[in-house]
Amino acid sequence: MEILREFTLLPLIATIATYQFGLFLQKKTKSPLCNPLLISIALLIGLMLLTGYPNADYQAGMKTISWLITPATICLAVPLYQQVQILKKHWKAMLAGIVAGTFASLSFILVMCQLLGVGDVLTFSLLPKSITTAMGTALSEQTGGDPAITTAAIAITGILGCVLCTPLCKLFRITHPVAQGVALGTAAHVLGTTKARELSDLTGAVSSLSLTVAGILTAILYPIITIL
Repeated sequence: MEILREFTLLPLIATIATYQFGLFLQKKTKSPLCNPLLISIALLIGLMLLTGYPNADYQAGMKTISWLITPATICLAVPLYQQVQILKKHWKAMLAGIVAGTFASLSFILVMCQLLGVGDVLTFSLLPKSITTAMGTALSEQTGGDPAITTAAIAITGILGCVLCTPLCKLFRITHPVAQGVALGTAAHVLGTTKARELSDLTGAVSSLSLTVAGILTAILYPIITIL
């Protein structure tokens, strides 16, 4: 165990290896359940439990690349520029969908937390589940929420969005790329946008814009909701 802890690159290598294995399974099976991030998380948790590797050491080993989250998110603006003319054409429908999706997300969490009688800490931690990790944890910290719970909720939301995207679109016959992009970006943030880019360039561009606007709208509404 001590040998593993002294190998500081182990968390990074393990994360990349498990994610690549997830990509391999996804290509082989073509199943939405074989989400690379979901597979990577499951394998990493299993390995850490099996070997007794401390979570604190894993987090410390991943700090070297954690700073890439922000620039990677900013890079999502590239498809916006490429599809700007089409986005201008559908801006009204997109705005309506983003506003509706943001209100639905915040309202659902607030109502369910009230019905289940959970405390303010858990409520404030879960409210920003549909925006990026950087924004969500910042909002959670400001109101006394738990950033760890917020991070987990954001990750789970994104993974579920990727996994359920295809079957839900087929079930409700959502075929228009703009509608798909708004749904993925508003509900499943960056991970949803990753899935959207697999569908088409336009869907990815719409999703990028949707996650940005949804994040800003959530940042505006979140303090008001927590005060009430």
